[in-house]
Amino acid sequence: MATTPVPPKPAPKKKVNRIGLEPVDYRGSKTTLCAGCGHNAITERIIDSFYELGIDPTQVIKLSGIGCSSKAPAYFLNSAHGFNSVHGRMPSVGTGAAVANRKLIAIGVSGDGDTGAIGIGQFVHLMRRNLPFLYIIEDNGCYGLTKGQFSPTADLGSTLKTGVINDLPPIDTCALAIELGASFVARSFSGDSKQLKALLKSALSHRGTAMIDVISPCVTFNDHVGSTRSYAYVKEHGESLSDVSFVPYFEDITVDYDPGTTTQVTLHDGSKVMLSKLSEDYHPTDKVSALRLLHESASRGEYATGLIYVEPDKQDFIDLLGIVDEPLSMLEESRTRPSEAVLDEIMESFR
Repeated sequence: MATTPVPPKPAPKKKVNRIGLEPVDYRGSKTTLCAGCGHNAITERIIDSFYELGIDPTQVIKLSGIGCSSKAPAYFLNSAHGFNSVHGRMPSVGTGAAVANRKLIAIGVSGDGDTGAIGIGQFVHLMRRNLPFLYIIEDNGCYGLTKGQFSPTADLGSTLKTGVINDLPPIDTCALAIELGASFVARSFSGDSKQLKALLKSALSHRGTAMIDVISPCVTFNDHVGSTRSYAYVKEHGESLSDVSFVPYFEDITVDYDPGTTTQVTLHDGSKVMLSKLSEDYHPTDKVSALRLLHESASRGEYATGLIYVEPDKQDFIDLLGIVDEPLSMLEESRTRPSEAVLDEIMESFR
């Protein structure tokens, strides 16, 4: 008796984003960091954020300095432009790239040592310029590549695995960034995937310097009792300012919340950050309140996480310079080099 052939099942439909790319298009090389390292969790959220926003990876430049954290750009956006600079010098390289081609989305990944020690001067000037740049600090409070010594962000009284106690006060990179002029400042925890992804997506939609300090425990050297950067300590002492949600400009941005429970911040492209109050009446557009919050939470031995400060309408560095819309790297020589007649006129003016 003849049997009717069963037609083959159709292949499952591929999951793609709004520009037709799959999640795999946003991945990079396989990580070589320690299993359980908080940096790997940050990488996953970066991948998720770029994919969900539908950003073309070929229009991104990713930068880093030196350290465990600075290996991270190898693990996301394989098709993006990339530059691994020398220790602490990532901000100047990133500034040059962002100014030369304003069409690129610039993301820099640094560490608490790369930023707070040898690179502190470069960090300072990047923050004060308000360059369109996402600067992520993967903050574990130690030097993971050189056996776990204290970094400049290690808390006073924190201990090493050897029992050595830190007797120096920490640098608070969030307070420093706010004071210097960064227009988007946040802090998160690598173990809080929901909050971290919302902050990353908001930062990528912000026009100006967006700095996110991410507490990222080092499972090899700084995840023990006595460390204030361990998974257990951060989970117990993290103080979330609000429940952060993000709605991009290309989605329906009509959001309905009960009056008095949510603050909405509209970014330059029309995207919205929704901050549902959890514990206190706090608005992230008040610089003085933001700095007070950081000092008060630090005095209690707690980490305030969430969107700490945002100034969505602040003029960014590239617009301040009055640079043309086209990437400088693509301009013809006639538009970048003065003619002989112009040079003669300049020389004549000095006679």
